[in-house]
Amino acid sequence: MINFNGNIIDSEEVLSIKNRGYNYGDALFETIKVLNGKPLFFEDHYFRLMASMRILRMEIPMNFTIEFLEQEIYKTLKSNKLLNNSARVKLNIHRNEGGFYLPKSNDISYIISCQILKEDIYKIKQKAYEVDLFKDYYVTPGLLSTLKTNNKALHVIANIYASENRLHNCLLLNTNKHVIEAINGNVFIIKDNIIKTPPLADGCLKGIMRKQIIEILQSLPDYSFEEVSISPFELQKADELFLTNVIVGVQPISKYRKKYFTNEISKMLIEKLNVKMRLTS
Repeated sequence: MINFNGNIIDSEEVLSIKNRGYNYGDALFETIKVLNGKPLFFEDHYFRLMASMRILRMEIPMNFTIEFLEQEIYKTLKSNKLLNNSARVKLNIHRNEGGFYLPKSNDISYIISCQILKEDIYKIKQKAYEVDLFKDYYVTPGLLSTLKTNNKALHVIANIYASENRLHNCLLLNTNKHVIEAINGNVFIIKDNIIKTPPLADGCLKGIMRKQIIEILQSLPDYSFEEVSISPFELQKADELFLTNVIVGVQPISKYRKKYFTNEISKMLIEKLNVKMRLTS
């Protein structure tokens, strides 16, 4: 069951062939981790969504408060009997039908769906996790690239490439040949006591987990944190690489090409992230 504009209905009853998200990619989405009915880091999700809707010139309904959307998520979880579980919630926003490239209206509709997650807290996955660069297509730096829209053709092709080459993920490059992110998360690189992640100006996703990890890193006295462009040449010189997103938290990379990495900082960050999660849930 899904929540379509406040109505709990079967998921098969929703999508029209004229849907603008389907036809033009005129849509946004938020992927939210929920713990026992409580969306984690929801204020950050909410403000990112509102900013993204303004950038795409979507009309934000007057009732679209943080309390309203949290209640709609609660309603959806309840209808799926997931209030006492960890869950993955997807909140889709699409501009309403009408028009071609030029919409007839800037009004929006929303769809909320959810599915159960097996784990409550974040855990380090000890299994091998190998990545490589995806160089067939490049991300254009700019504000639109930082948004969580459903224009993800490059990410889909990169994921197919990773599967064909028995990789767990790929690192994406922008048109300046800088490493900006992974297929499904932000990337961090560690060398000695310096931890780096690409700046938003390079075109990486404005990730919610990226924000949480940056806040943790800025509180560590023994490490220096930088938001700077990352060259592919830096990857093989790094001591540690890891990815972040709201579902897995921190995902250490064990291998890039012929280079193997440790995961000590990733383990420490997972512990601090779980403390932060408990304080906000």
